[in-house]
Amino acid sequence: LCDASPAVQADKQCVLAVVKKHGMALEFAADVLKSDKEIVLAAVTNFGNSLQHASNELREDREVVLAAVRKNGEALKFASGDLNQDSECLKASGLWDEQMGQYSRTE
Repeated sequence: LCDASPAVQADKQCVLAVVKKHGMALEFAADVLKSDKEIVLAAVTNFGNSLQHASNELREDREVVLAAVRKNGEALKFASGDLNQDSECLKASGLWDEQMGQYSRTE
């Protein structure tokens, strides 16, 4: 998608086909498609860190964030709102200590 024409970058079916196989290609999709939940879910399901290229609205969407962190726990850093502190998202990312009942990352 990086070398594709703007028309291709804005074509939902083309972008969907690409991000299903190469999630990071979301970076090169037209902005309107970065707000399309179907496109973003396909991208983060393939490569969790592609969450960083999603619209702010979808970075606050629990379903999208959970899909991203289930693929790659580190994607949680790209979540917006309170989702990066949400216990369900932390658990899905592997950053929740079940015995302590708290965030377990040490940084």
